[in-house]
Amino acid sequence: MSDYTLVQFTALEKAFNVPSILFSFSIFGNQITVHLYGAIIAFGFLLAVLLGGRIAYTWKMSLDKMVDVLIYGTIAGIIGARLYYVFSKWDYYGQHPADIFKIWEGGLAIYGGLIAGIIGAFIVCKVRKLNFLNLLDCCAISFLVGQGIGRWGNFVNQEAFGTNTKLPWGMYSSKTSEYLASHFNEITAKGISIDPYAPVHPTFLYESIWCLIGVVVLYLVCRKFRKFSGQMILWYGVWYGAERAVVEGLRTDSLYLGSTGIRTSQLISIIIAVVSLALLIYFTRKYTKNPKPIDGIDYFSDKQIGGMDFDKIPEGAKADDKPAEEAAPEAPAEESVSDEPEAPTEPEAPAQEPAAEQSEDNDDSTNDIN
Repeated sequence: MSDYTLVQFTALEKAFNVPSILFSFSIFGNQITVHLYGAIIAFGFLLAVLLGGRIAYTWKMSLDKMVDVLIYGTIAGIIGARLYYVFSKWDYYGQHPADIFKIWEGGLAIYGGLIAGIIGAFIVCKVRKLNFLNLLDCCAISFLVGQGIGRWGNFVNQEAFGTNTKLPWGMYSSKTSEYLASHFNEITAKGISIDPYAPVHPTFLYESIWCLIGVVVLYLVCRKFRKFSGQMILWYGVWYGAERAVVEGLRTDSLYLGSTGIRTSQLISIIIAVVSLALLIYFTRKYTKNPKPIDGIDYFSDKQIGGMDFDKIPEGAKADDKPAEEAAPEAPAEESVSDEPEAPTEPEAPAQEPAAEQSEDNDDSTNDIN
């Protein structure tokens, strides 16, 4: 590890040396550098995929189709997250187009990734005939896992922090100081008072804790109180939207709507939280009064997992791949009972005498035919 930054917290006497580079090596004279920011994002993504895959398996969603959603949704999400950030900072990137591709330096907007990823997943679901609302419910908890862990990438980069604070967990480093000093005029023009040399809110930590708590809350709701497909993604909208609307107001690096003082992510968060809450209340009341079977719980619209059809087992498959239903023993045929006496049976005709034996020559010729 290398490229360390000394990070201090108000209530702690000890400072922490935080690296931004995990490791680097050379291949055929080309230097390859793996940034800790990217490794943390990848780790959060991996855990989110594993959890989502487990839920999908439980709900008997086709893993083949889920892989397609994962591939195309991830690609769309990364592109969307970067484009959202780039267009919000076009004054800079318009002059430095080569920097657009330097995602290891930060600059991925969560909402851009979510919106683009969901659009990509919707298209795949339509093509592959996968229940889209069930997919969103499956992803809701996974989103929180990925965000809760991924936010620590902001910590190692010392970015996405807030305004000054005197709270015991206030954070200070040379990178926070340099950023505030270099953007002092820009930040104060938005009506925000800052001191570049004072501790700041570790907003990455607030969001990480909130998201990880949300994982537990949504998991319990999903296990005990899920009443309809789409319920969990609405819970996610309320849970994450409410937190982001508050924490975004503390940040100093917010993306703004044009030349206004309106923070783009804060506005989107408020809209998502309010709309999600209204829909959640409406549908919860509706399906509480008139409950209906839930896809993934009471029935399964997609019965294939990894190419295996739950209704049909291919020839040659092991018997324990799916427990075969034992055939019910046939009931013995009931004898007909009648009150009328049986009619006397006529004596059988005497058996006819066997035909005269054929000659030995005929017998031999017959036996020669195969």
